[in-house]
Amino acid sequence: MKIKPPADEYLEKAKELSEDESQRLLSRMRGKPARKLEDKKLSTLEALAIQLEIDDELLSEWRKNMFTIKEKEAKKAAKEAEAKEKAEKQKAEKLNKEKINANPSLR
Repeated sequence: MKIKPPADEYLEKAKELSEDESQRLLSRMRGKPARKLEDKKLSTLEALAIQLEIDDELLSEWRKNMFTIKEKEAKKAAKEAEAKEKAEKQKAEKLNKEKINANPSLR
């Protein structure tokens, strides 16, 4: 599997990184991009651009997964609220029946 060349957009972003940001980004680099950089088959700028692209893809995937999780949590919370409301309604009805049975003048 070949590494695709970095997009121009990411090359521009990589050029704008500070030294500290570049080091942090390079420290996260794994796999083929890291080996290609070590073997001098990629320039540091290209490696940074590729890592920026990978990070953006991972972030996008993470956001999608978090959206799905939040949707499931919201559905579960709504279902629990509905069940709680139903239980409270049944309890109120039961109490009303007990009051009526206990006090014959309410019939």
